[in-house]
Amino acid sequence: MNAHLSLFPECSILSHGFLEKGIHQIYYEECGNPNGKPAVFLHGGPGGGGSSKVRRFFNPDKYRIIVFDQRGCGRSKPHGCLEDNTTWDLVDDIESLRLLLNIDKWLVFGGSWGSTLSLAYAQKHPESVSELVLRGIFMLRKKELKWFYQDGASRVFPEAWEKFLEPIDVKERNNLIDAYHKIFTSNDEEKKLEAAIAWSKWEGSTSTLSHAPEMISSFTEPKFALAFALIENHYFINNGFLENENQLISNKAIDKIRHIPAKIIQGRYDLVCPMETAWELSKNWAEAELIVAPSSGHSAFEKEITHELIKATEEFVKNA
Repeated sequence: MNAHLSLFPECSILSHGFLEKGIHQIYYEECGNPNGKPAVFLHGGPGGGGSSKVRRFFNPDKYRIIVFDQRGCGRSKPHGCLEDNTTWDLVDDIESLRLLLNIDKWLVFGGSWGSTLSLAYAQKHPESVSELVLRGIFMLRKKELKWFYQDGASRVFPEAWEKFLEPIDVKERNNLIDAYHKIFTSNDEEKKLEAAIAWSKWEGSTSTLSHAPEMISSFTEPKFALAFALIENHYFINNGFLENENQLISNKAIDKIRHIPAKIIQGRYDLVCPMETAWELSKNWAEAELIVAPSSGHSAFEKEITHELIKATEEFVKNA
């Protein structure tokens, strides 16, 4: 690969608003070409929120770009709210947003937790999806959660792991997701914020192959960290609100979306969502194209992964 494709220029917001769903107000925005190919960006976490930077995976002259903040995070309200906040609530939000914006079908683009949500949405509403671009595949299975939150990635990042352990009493470290959950559901707001920052910093410290202090800093901003940590932990404690941990990767589930053109983009050295999961998904879904970024970690903003993501969106708009 001689030259990497880079992010498209910044583009301004065409319109924005809130999707009203019970107690939740879900922020959304449109950018790019109002007559272009519709695409929706599903952010990670859960609880990560969107940003202006994620619009730049799409050519603004060719795409109608929709970005929204999932329940309880980013610019959505109430901030950090866990009530009525499940995978299936989010799937319903995506479909409601499509209908609100009068879109027939759209390209669905999601990485990390966004890949999980993309699959859940596509499997429930296959008629609404024109293509899928998935990155850093995550299925919320026990072995994946154990790898990142109990024993696995800890061995590669021992200094960052030490900071992750700090808020947890030594006697409770045999189940860290559960131990953090006890703090997050307590009334000790100071301890809760301290733990949320530690939780978020762990992910920010491990998401890139090369050290990225700016990412770590953004993950430890208190308002972001609180929603990110509480919502992630809420989903993990509840097993992603899935019927079983293989629900999204089973042949029965994949059969619903085999006809949808799809690209799976995975960093070889992704330590947040190891490549094994992407490989297993591709084995069950031979029609999807698995693309391995050979010198990359987890972040969508590493050069190789950015290149492959933009290459995918350019290919899909060309074929539209």
